Amino acid sequence: MSRRFARYMPKRLYARSLIIVIAPMILFQSVVAFVFMERHWQTVTQRLSAAVVRDISAIIDMIETYPPGDNYANAIRIAQDRLGLKIDLLPLDPLPAPGPKPWFSILDNSLSQEINRQISRPFWLDTVGNSNVVEIRVQLQDRVLRVFARRSQAYASNTHIFLLWMAGTSLVLLSISVAFLRNQIRPILQLAEAAESFGKGRPMPTDFRPRGADEVRRAGTAFIQMRERIERQIEQRTTMLTGVSHDLRTILTRFKLQLALAGSKMDTAPMERDIDDMQSMLEGYLAFARGDTSEETGFFDFEEFLEKLEAEAKLRKRKLTTKLVGRPSITVRPIAFSRLMNNIVGNAFRYAKKVEVTATHSAGSLRIVVDDNGPGIPEARREDVFKPFVRLDEARNQDASGTGLGLSIARGIARTHGGDITLTDSPLGGLRAVIRLPA
Repeated sequence: MSRRFARYMPKRLYARSLIIVIAPMILFQSVVAFVFMERHWQTVTQRLSAAVVRDISAIIDMIETYPPGDNYANAIRIAQDRLGLKIDLLPLDPLPAPGPKPWFSILDNSLSQEINRQISRPFWLDTVGNSNVVEIRVQLQDRVLRVFARRSQAYASNTHIFLLWMAGTSLVLLSISVAFLRNQIRPILQLAEAAESFGKGRPMPTDFRPRGADEVRRAGTAFIQMRERIERQIEQRTTMLTGVSHDLRTILTRFKLQLALAGSKMDTAPMERDIDDMQSMLEGYLAFARGDTSEETGFFDFEEFLEKLEAEAKLRKRKLTTKLVGRPSITVRPIAFSRLMNNIVGNAFRYAKKVEVTATHSAGSLRIVVDDNGPGIPEARREDVFKPFVRLDEARNQDASGTGLGLSIARGIARTHGGDITLTDSPLGGLRAVIRLPA
C-alpha cells in the first residue's frame, strides 16, 4: 500500500513541501467547516426558525381569539409592522402538494420541526422558490393563513461570509508559504545544478554560493570543498604526469639521436620501431591517466565528424552507414569526445568490414549506437575489456601499440561527461557499442 501510494506522490521536493503545508491546512479547515456547519449553523438556524414559528403561532392565536373586524386588517398590519411578516388569509382550499425537498435542507427541516411542535396543524412550506423569501401556509378552521417571511429571519444567511473569510485567509497563508518555500528550495536546486554540471565536466555556475538554511549552507560548503580537493588532486596528477612525460620523452630522444649517429654500422630499423612503439604506448598511458578533465566544454559538430568517419572508412575500405537524428551540435569536451568516438569506431573498423553508426540527439540526451559484423566479444568478458591493460586473446581493444587502453579511455571520457558505454550483441552479427551522454 505504501509503495502504491508513493507511486502517485510528486517526486520533486518543492511539490512535496507544498503538500506538507497544504494538507494539514485543508484538513484543519475541513474540520472547522464541518463543526461550524454541524453545530453553529444548525443551532442558529433552529433558533431563528423557532422565533419565526413563534410569531406565526402568535398571529394564529390573535386571529382565532379576537373578532375579525375589518377582515383581520389589524392582525395583518401588526404582523407586517412589528414582526416583519407579510400575511394573507385565503379561502379554505386544499394545501398544495408537497414540493421537492432542497438538496441542502437545514432550513426546511428546522421550520417543519418547529411548526409541528408549536402549531401542530396541517402546513405547507416552500423554501426552494424565491431565494430571499420563505412561504408558509397553515390550514386553520375556516381559512388558510399564508405567511411570507424573509429568509434571513429564519436562516443563518451570513454563513458564506465566514466561509469566504476562511478561504481568503487560507489563500493568503498559502501564498506566503509558497513564496517562503520557493525561497528555501532555490538554494537546493542551485546546489543540484552545480553538482550536475561538475559531474558532467562543465564549469560550475558563476553565481553559485552557499545560501539558505544552515543545513543547505553546510551541504553547499562541503560540495565546494570536495570540488576543490578533486580539482587539486587532478592538477597534481597532471603536473606529475607532465614531468614524467617530459623525462621519458627526453630519454627516447636520446635513443633516437644515438641510433642516428650509429649510421650504417648496424641495422637500426627494429630498434627505431621499438622506440616508436614505446612512444606510442607512452602517449596512450598519459592520455588514459590524464583523462582530458582539464579541457573546457564547447560545441561539437557531430554531422561534420560523421563526414570525417566516412572519409576514413573509404581509406580503410570499410562499408560505413551513418544516421543522425536531431540537432547536430552537442555540448561536450570536443577533443575528448572525438577521442572517444575514434576509439570506438576505430575498433569497429579494425575488426569488421561493415559498420553502422546511429546518433539520436533528443531533449537532454545523446545516444550513439555503433554496430559491426566483426567477431564480437563473449558476453562474460564484455566488462573486462573496459579495465585498463586487459587484453583478450582475440581482443577488439588491442590497438597497434598493444596498450589495451582504447575502451578504458573511451569509458572514462563518457563517464566524465556524466554518461556511460555498454556492449551488447549487434543485429549485424558482431558487437554493438551504445554510448549514452547527457546533452
